[in-house]
Amino acid sequence: RMSRHAKKLRDHDINPCIAETDATTKCMNDNNYNKDMCTDYFMKYKNCRKFWHGIMMQRKRNGVKPEMPPAEERKKILESMG
Repeated sequence: RMSRHAKKLRDHDINPCIAETDATTKCMNDNNYNKDMCTDYFMKYKNCRKFWHGIMMQRKRNGVKPEMPPAEERKKILESMG
């Protein structure tokens, strides 16, 4: 059974970087946990977190709720950026 925290991490409306998390985990598994083999995946994950953290802080400053846009809205944000 998943903990509440683990469920949150798998919730697309809460965690915008599930795909990057999964790709990183798969890379680590496939490469016997050799971090050097997965640098690109770590960077993509880090960039994803940084990007959405910035969006979240902006929304917080502007009083927008929820601070993390839901999955559907995030898709539109990304599409509008090209």
